[in-house]
Amino acid sequence: MNNLTRLLGNCALTLHTQRTGVVGLQHLRTKTKVVVKPKPGAGTQFRRIVHFPEEYTIEPLKITHLAGRDPKSGRVVAKGIGGGIKQQYHWIKWVRDGPSEGEPQQELVVEVFPDGCRTSNVALVAVGDELKYILATENMKAGDIIKTSRVIPRIPVRPNEGDAYPLGALPVGTRIHCLEKNPGQPCHLIHAAGTFGTILRKFDDKVVVQLPSKREFAFNRICMATVGRLSNTEHNKEHVGSAQRMRELGNRPRSGLWKRKEGKHGRKIRKLPPMVTVAPPPLPKLEETILTLNL
Repeated sequence: MNNLTRLLGNCALTLHTQRTGVVGLQHLRTKTKVVVKPKPGAGTQFRRIVHFPEEYTIEPLKITHLAGRDPKSGRVVAKGIGGGIKQQYHWIKWVRDGPSEGEPQQELVVEVFPDGCRTSNVALVAVGDELKYILATENMKAGDIIKTSRVIPRIPVRPNEGDAYPLGALPVGTRIHCLEKNPGQPCHLIHAAGTFGTILRKFDDKVVVQLPSKREFAFNRICMATVGRLSNTEHNKEHVGSAQRMRELGNRPRSGLWKRKEGKHGRKIRKLPPMVTVAPPPLPKLEETILTLNL
């Protein structure tokens, strides 16, 4: 009886009561489980999970690598992700807050270094007794003084690279990044390495900005933006060089998709033509008979 109980606990079995009263056990060879897999591209990243603390810190944060799998079911969702060197995540402070009146706030750039979890470089900035991380611009280096202000003067300011001002305070033609979509929100536009937006024109209380996608959007004039082009401008020209380097970057190889004999320049394997029914030979043409009797 104990063996029967253990067998029922480990396997999927069905009981059938036969006419003779004997209980028969039937093992199910196909066992299915309904699992709801999320679809990639819905705003969820299946590369890593960053464990954010309650308060902001400049200490590197702990990461859980997913390798393209759903954290709940463990099923593969994004097939192109896998492997990768362990990286440290530096928490960027996306809000550049400054005084609403008076002189702008000055900040000191302490260090500029690359970050493995994003394409552009990261800068450690000191503001009073506070330290924070921001995205570094193209020519930013340690020791630079950058300014932050929310004042919109009557005449546009002459900003330097790395300064943060409202769109209404910047002149037309200025290159910007880290742009607010709506006033008060984090600066979550234009983050990729080497990208920038351009201020095209102003009308009413709106400022038209051309994003890296060449699309034009009109933002509120009090939305904050950082001046300059983002660092690591040669990121899109980086030469990988080997398959192992691609694995270190966290990309899974596309094995099985390309075959030498079935490729573009290989042996052509085409489908056979459809079946053709063989028709009987045509009948011989009958000779035409001409009648000469007048009727």
